[in-house]
Amino acid sequence: MNSHKREIGVLLTIVALLAALALRTNGYFSHANLVDLFLENLPVMIIAIGMTLVILTGEIDISVGSVFAVCSVVTGACATSSVPVSISGLVGCLVGALCGALNGWLVAYVRIPSIVVTLATMVALRDGLRWKTQGAWVGDLPRQFQWFGLSQAAFTTVSAASVSLLVVGAALGLRYLHAGRVVVATGSNKEAARIAGIDTRRVVFLVFTLAGFLTGIAALFNSVRFNQIPSNSGLGLELKVIAAVAVGGAAITGGYATIAGTVLGVALLGCIGSALTFLEISAYWAKAIQGAIILIAVAIDRLHLSRRKNAELLPN
Repeated sequence: MNSHKREIGVLLTIVALLAALALRTNGYFSHANLVDLFLENLPVMIIAIGMTLVILTGEIDISVGSVFAVCSVVTGACATSSVPVSISGLVGCLVGALCGALNGWLVAYVRIPSIVVTLATMVALRDGLRWKTQGAWVGDLPRQFQWFGLSQAAFTTVSAASVSLLVVGAALGLRYLHAGRVVVATGSNKEAARIAGIDTRRVVFLVFTLAGFLTGIAALFNSVRFNQIPSNSGLGLELKVIAAVAVGGAAITGGYATIAGTVLGVALLGCIGSALTFLEISAYWAKAIQGAIILIAVAIDRLHLSRRKNAELLPN
């Protein structure tokens, strides 16, 4: 129970927030708003799964917003070129995996700090995309592209089933599979993991690659909601994703995170963002709240780390 105090705290916060919204607002719990809330936060949930794995290894990826934009535009461009939707989506996901692999290679094998690498790729990809598209949106998408050719209700059902499978698969994988334990071990203590025979560089490389692939999936599910794809999509997405993982109880220094905590973190931030609108509070406060959450999470993480070190120094 003690190991999940942060997750329990987030859950209680969500319950309290929803109770307050039920008392003070009208329409928040309408079917239409709940569907919009789910679809709006679906990409955040998918990317946050990948970010959880990255943070578990003790790294960070702030390029996901730019990768998201590139994958969205590539997917849309393929669709407008008469490429089937399934193939267009796969191409977008592979582009995301390639971007993640580049980040992973620079971090794991060139030994550049992940914050520096992903900051550089964030700027390079965003500016490169702006130069390539000249700010133009991708339009003239085929009819079968939107909602995957389904009705909105059917698409929502498919999306909910898909993200549920991802969440359950990631949670079970981290808990029961050797690969999941290797990721945790890498983030807990890279040197000890290497001594135990784990190729920590390969683990970091693959985690970044998987995170990029998941970003491509998120871009696909988001792109099919509209009949145009903006070239500047994903602005600020990295902040929301990292905040969600942090508020879910992940140790920013690596070694501890849960998929359940990440799901709760995404849910809390999603509820807060929507609640601000219903309470007629400026949406700009959402980013301030996200930034504050990251700062508080890092401070708590450092405090726990300091306490552990002090406990180790005390005589038995």
